[in-house]
Amino acid sequence: MKSLAYIIIGTFLGVVLYKSEAASWFRIYEMFQFDSFHMYGIIGSALAVGVVLVQWIKKSKVKSFSGENISIPHKEKTFARYILGGTLFGLGWALAGACPGPIYILVGAGYWPIVIVLFGAVLGAFVYGVLSGKLPH
Repeated sequence: MKSLAYIIIGTFLGVVLYKSEAASWFRIYEMFQFDSFHMYGIIGSALAVGVVLVQWIKKSKVKSFSGENISIPHKEKTFARYILGGTLFGLGWALAGACPGPIYILVGAGYWPIVIVLFGAVLGAFVYGVLSGKLPH
């Protein structure tokens, strides 16, 4: 039953992102060319909602659906981790024309060439998992 809820929520999110054109290669291209505010508005509003919700979860001791306390651990504030990771993520996003979420949305919408990008993303995650002990964290 829990899996069904995840499928329904994921499908809803996919439809919303597809209809808002957040998965559109052209919108992503416009964003990286600084030609349109569309994607910055979507990302900025998601960031604002995320910040508010995380702070609310931390302050109000909200429990998960299974009744467990939600604990959000503090992360190290290292410059190299975020600048290197952000640069690699941004380069991959710019080259592929999609970040990880929209890759699945585009596959679901029938854009089959994006399967190559999905394969590369999965391979990259695998390589990171293998090398993560040797990388600066």
